[in-house]
Amino acid sequence: MAQRLTLEQREVLIGILLGDANLQTENNGRTYRLRVTQAEQNKDYLFALYELFKPLVNTPPKLYTYSPDKRTNNISERWTFATTQHGCFRFYGKQFYVDGKKRVPPIIDKWLTPRSLAYWYMDDGAQKWKGRSLGVVLCTDGFGSDEVHKLAAILTAKYNLKTSVQVKGNGLRLYISTISYSNLKRLIYPHLLPSMLYKFPVQVATTPSDEGAQV
Repeated sequence: MAQRLTLEQREVLIGILLGDANLQTENNGRTYRLRVTQAEQNKDYLFALYELFKPLVNTPPKLYTYSPDKRTNNISERWTFATTQHGCFRFYGKQFYVDGKKRVPPIIDKWLTPRSLAYWYMDDGAQKWKGRSLGVVLCTDGFGSDEVHKLAAILTAKYNLKTSVQVKGNGLRLYISTISYSNLKRLIYPHLLPSMLYKFPVQVATTPSDEGAQV
């Protein structure tokens, strides 16, 4: 009998695929493998993901050192692991990819649970103004305008989060307002890993408005 993903694995998979994780196929979509990469500072987070998907992994995470950045001369270290090619990822590969390009699945509104949102945030979220605001940002630069606006609308309709979409460089990012801090914390804080709590804002006495130009 083919192995199936657990509920926890499915919910986490949805979140990290909205973030930086990716699915890869070598046989035209019959099977896929999950590949996860994180910076050295997020090693504990990556190893937690490894433990969750360990039944599908043959090789433990490896640390890779990359050549110095030409602009900063900084050396980059990143942890990576990948599962085996497996049929249990096929459905999600078909939903998240079209012609090899990642997209927001058409039925993402049905999948985006609080746990999925928490892992999306841990994977690709940040405080908007650390120490000065309770607003947060999800780095959605890799998605198109319609997709980012769709995600924002889902977060508002499904979880009553006040969102905005703003230009950042050549892409768009999804912001969740300070106004929704308590609601967001209630939704995702129980699922945040201890090593990733640094990403979530800490309540401060006064915060500036985090409303920016919407697009």
